[in-house]
Amino acid sequence: MNKQSVIDQIQKNKRNPHLKFRIKEKTEEFTRTLFYTLFDNDTPVPENINLLEKLFEELADLVCWSPDKPCRDIWSEYLEKLPEILRKLNEDARAMAVNDPAANSIEEVYLSYPGFYAIAIYRLSHEFYNFGLPLVPRLMTEFAHRLTGTDINPGAKIGTPFFIDHATGVVIGETAIIKDNVKIYQGVTLGALYVDRKMRSVKRHPTIEENVTIYANATILGGETVIGANSIVGGNVWLTASVPADSMISHNPQINIKKAAQK
Repeated sequence: MNKQSVIDQIQKNKRNPHLKFRIKEKTEEFTRTLFYTLFDNDTPVPENINLLEKLFEELADLVCWSPDKPCRDIWSEYLEKLPEILRKLNEDARAMAVNDPAANSIEEVYLSYPGFYAIAIYRLSHEFYNFGLPLVPRLMTEFAHRLTGTDINPGAKIGTPFFIDHATGVVIGETAIIKDNVKIYQGVTLGALYVDRKMRSVKRHPTIEENVTIYANATILGGETVIGANSIVGGNVWLTASVPADSMISHNPQINIKKAAQK
């Protein structure tokens, strides 16, 4: 097969006219700029708000290929929501600083906590998800996922404050509901019992009520599963059914210890 034949075959099989990786690159640029605008003290807010509007318009032109969806119109409404999003994120950060004995300062939380970064990008993407903006909210949270190891679908509904400690390996599904003052540790999964395209519009992921703590590597599955308020879910627990408020759920593994033979 000569070079021209290879080129022809590749071009023939590029079947998605709207698949442009510039969308991903532009989304990541927009996400970084948005984060710096809200949190970095050296970043000028007025100039960056104008820059963000320009970046968003470029993104909207790339992702809104349906003529009946005027995506650019979303920006002014989204902009009005930024102060409230920032208020929630500052509350998240304060909760981390107050409750984590490893936190030496509030600045440390903003600068180094992967859980905070993942929550920040989730909250910023969630409003775009609510507006029905295609692709961008998911690409925003996937950018944070790549950086932090924390996978929060932008469709999840999460109260304030929310604390993810250590963060790596956390998965929160699209229809999960997490109410106020919830704390989860690394490796926690809030997932679906099974994957089926027919369940697209069905609640597939659990509900976590107020003041719940979920320890490392716990797995909670199912759209009808509710963890009652003030409960503690221990490490490595596997749950597919609801538990009442004020519960303590633990996993008791069988551990066999064999004493080494004396030499």
